[in-house]
Amino acid sequence: MLTVQNISKSFGIEVILNEVSFTLNSGERLGLVGPNGCGKTTLLRIITGQLAPDSGSVRFNPARLSMGYLPQGAEFDPQDTLGSYLRRCEGDLPSLSARLEELAAGLSKEPNRIDLQLEYDEVLAELQLTAESTGRGLAVLAGLGLDTLPLDLPVSVLSGGQKTRLALAGVLLASPRLLLLDEPTNHLDIDMLNWLEDWLLAYPGGVLIVSHDRALLDRVATSILEIDGTTHNSRMFVGNYTAYLEQKLAERNKQWQAYSDQQDEISRLRKSAAHVRSQGQFHKGGKNDPGSTDGFSVGFFADRGKETIQRAKNIEKRIGRLLNEDRVEKPAQTWEMKMDFKEVPISGRDVVVLEDLSVGYGENVLLSEINLTLRYGSRTVLVGPNGSGKTTLLRTIAGLIPPLSGRARLGSQVRLGYMQQEQENLDPRLNPFDTIQHLAGLPETETRAFLSLYLFKGDDVFTPAGKLSYGERARLTLATLVAQGCNLLLLDEPINHLDIPSRSRFEQALTNFKGSTLAVVHDRYFIDGFAREIWEVCGQTIRRLDLQIASSGRE
Repeated sequence: MLTVQNISKSFGIEVILNEVSFTLNSGERLGLVGPNGCGKTTLLRIITGQLAPDSGSVRFNPARLSMGYLPQGAEFDPQDTLGSYLRRCEGDLPSLSARLEELAAGLSKEPNRIDLQLEYDEVLAELQLTAESTGRGLAVLAGLGLDTLPLDLPVSVLSGGQKTRLALAGVLLASPRLLLLDEPTNHLDIDMLNWLEDWLLAYPGGVLIVSHDRALLDRVATSILEIDGTTHNSRMFVGNYTAYLEQKLAERNKQWQAYSDQQDEISRLRKSAAHVRSQGQFHKGGKNDPGSTDGFSVGFFADRGKETIQRAKNIEKRIGRLLNEDRVEKPAQTWEMKMDFKEVPISGRDVVVLEDLSVGYGENVLLSEINLTLRYGSRTVLVGPNGSGKTTLLRTIAGLIPPLSGRARLGSQVRLGYMQQEQENLDPRLNPFDTIQHLAGLPETETRAFLSLYLFKGDDVFTPAGKLSYGERARLTLATLVAQGCNLLLLDEPINHLDIPSRSRFEQALTNFKGSTLAVVHDRYFIDGFAREIWEVCGQTIRRLDLQIASSGRE
């Protein structure tokens, strides 16, 4: 279906992809992983023809293979409504039917025309897929939480998350034989994630999916394609994400053992060579030499000295081979963002108190009658459907919008840090260097050292925040929370744009964070590993869930 062979791509002197090769067949679901900036999106754009590779090739079988592509930033026609966009995505049945009739007529006249037969087969397959997708628009919209919106609603008024889900709906409705999905799980709640996984498991075509959602990759991936962030090469691993991790860990442990054994051998040989050379020095003469004038004795010791020196040289040659052609490389340090929350000031026992709270906008009440208390040291995750009011609640607690009724009260000595969903709290005009200096007042050297922990190095620290990628802005926002010394973190989808290593490191840092955390998260690995308490939107209010009940409900 898809064959990618020795694809290389550079931008200036920066190598992005280096001889990347893989194949993808119908029924296979290939998870594409690697650190942010390693070239995953670039590879998808090369496959779709939006970018030309410096070398290598992309081949499709059949040549007219229908392909669906979900980019990270979807664009729509300014005149589109939900209905017009979906109808266009479902395909043009009349045109396909007309073309099929033309090909059938051509084959009746020239039955031996192989080119006509191949095109006939391809158009027939596309027609069948289009027929299957026609009329499924409402079902797909329901699965992605868009079924309550009127079909005549202009796409331009949708939120960023709704546009992402609409673009995904369009790709799925087109029923292509090859799916390329770049971060499809952003802006999906847990129910939508489960729906998408079920859809992909039933999908008969081939799927290449860039995702940092480990639960999704565990459930749907049949293989994992890794792009190395250092070498920019690719490697294929059979199985899901957990199987990939196990293989990587086994390889790393094996390499560490081989490297350790080799270092021990080199150390032993060096000591042996030094010892043998000292013996050679003894036999060549000196104050300890017997000094005999007997020719036999002098010759005897001279010969023994030559043999000893040669032994030392042989040992040193062996050391040289171990250090060069037989060298076992030290395992490279695992790529990850370094993040550590420093000591934070202690707040009162009740950090956030919600009393008969109702939140929303004007006449639109999203959540009401909320009576909950966030205690000091809590690790609480807020879950619920998209659009149910989770972000609105965080904004109310942060004081950005007033409550409709009741109150949201912060406890004593609380220093609040709020990470908004799309990093709106970053000044797009300020670069990372100025952002951190403004918050922490550190000298230049310390500011650069601090930013390097979040992978901002060299001239990267002077790129305005408005020109940073999603992942870079997420990393910078995390850095600002640390710099402020907050003891209460309100996190709205904090890991949406982080790669898997950065997600893992962020989870570790939060686990060690001594303050209190209330996070809106849909990453199921994060929830299971981090949360001590679940707040779930239930109807128009929020209830505290027992962790065992919450866990069983997610399985």
